[in-house]
Amino acid sequence: MILLRDVLESDLPIFFEHQLDPEANQMAAFTAKDPTNHEAFLSHWHRILAEPTNIIRTIVVGGQVAGSVSSYYEEADHPEVTYWLGKRFWGKGLASKALAEFLVQANPTRPIYARTAKDNLGSLRVLEKCGFTIIGEDKGFAHGRGTEVEEFLLALQ
Repeated sequence: MILLRDVLESDLPIFFEHQLDPEANQMAAFTAKDPTNHEAFLSHWHRILAEPTNIIRTIVVGGQVAGSVSSYYEEADHPEVTYWLGKRFWGKGLASKALAEFLVQANPTRPIYARTAKDNLGSLRVLEKCGFTIIGEDKGFAHGRGTEVEEFLLALQ
């Protein structure tokens, strides 16, 4: 069973451990410049948690913190979603369930957008299962890979 709840300060060390995984950083691509910088990690999380337009939830599975799912406004006037699961929670359909629940429970705003590296097929499947469709392509520098990466832009209408 998946539970989405507000982020607690005690969740942050778990999120930090999740972001240290090299395979996760490679797959996600668009990650922190230095995922080992704990101070920068905490600064980022405290900043995004303080932003009132952000909706951020902790994903809890079987009583354990599995990851996070959120929506935010970056430079546009529409929300974008993002999510991250700890590696041990991969491949179980949990990201799809958590995102679907988040879209109903926490952020019913439409349209809502998402991005994923073109070769991140797992994330693309999650988004498509939740009703997102590809609306375009972009590319940008991805710290998780140290190079420019092509990405899909998706929308849920």
